[in-house]
Amino acid sequence: MAHPVVDFTADKRFVHRARELKTLAAMVRLYCRGHGHPAGSPLCADCAGLLEYATRRLERCVFGDAKPTCTNCLVHCYSADMREQVRVVMKWAGPRMAWRHPILSIFHLFDGRRPAPMLPAKPPQRAEGPAPAPPTGGE
Repeated sequence: MAHPVVDFTADKRFVHRARELKTLAAMVRLYCRGHGHPAGSPLCADCAGLLEYATRRLERCVFGDAKPTCTNCLVHCYSADMREQVRVVMKWAGPRMAWRHPILSIFHLFDGRRPAPMLPAKPPQRAEGPAPAPPTGGE
């Protein structure tokens, strides 16, 4: 039985988040390589953990693809220590990105100029208390 061939199409709705993830991954790789972290794998354990954490946060962003850059964001979804680690990585890798990844760095600068959207409306909360009993027939 032949397997069906599925064409790959890029979903235009998620292009900003995909590019932000690619930029962050490039910054973490530059930082890890530049600080002489143990070679053997593309990233050391600490940098791989940081990238995995940032990826999870990016995938679960409440703004979706309208997400602004983290400096302009209204919601800080990173924990304090992880936010500081990302800040250190970006401070070190940011100036080097212009030479290694000029297109990504230019797009990151443009994305940083986009205004932050308003927070999405929360769904209405259900009333606290016992649930009403379903109606019984015939009584």
